[in-house]
Amino acid sequence: MTTVVLREGESQENLLKRFRKSVMQERILSEVRRKRWYISPSEKRRIERQRAIRRARRRQRQREARQKDLS
Repeated sequence: MTTVVLREGESQENLLKRFRKSVMQERILSEVRRKRWYISPSEKRRIERQRAIRRARRRQRQREARQKDLS
């Protein structure tokens, strides 16, 4: 859990800004969004396989583009 203490002379806006930054750094919101619905283990594996395929395709396109630029 993220806690932020109000510093002496600090405005509420700056406090809120620091809080949001700490929440983003700890990736709390992304975890909450991910846990909003139950996803079965088999579904998680399927989604991860799809992501891996997309990553591999993207990397392959980048490699091909670099090769093309070097030629």
